[in-house]
Amino acid sequence: MKQITFELRGDFIALDSLLKATGLAESGGRAKTMVSEGMIQVDGQDELRKTCKIRAGQVVSLHGVRIRVVTPEQPQETST
Repeated sequence: MKQITFELRGDFIALDSLLKATGLAESGGRAKTMVSEGMIQVDGQDELRKTCKIRAGQVVSLHGVRIRVVTPEQPQETST
């Protein structure tokens, strides 16, 4: 499974914005479609809210990819 570590620059990022920022969706519209089609899980639970607030410590998963959201102070794990 591909691991991505995303460094959060504020309190939260909207789920659709996270998908676009990590390059997993080529546009905001595609990101919203991915969420509405039930392709995304947040902390192991299906997530259908396109603008769900993702905060540091949460893990977003889809099709063999895990995004770990961290703050700049948190140690980052290496990607494999």
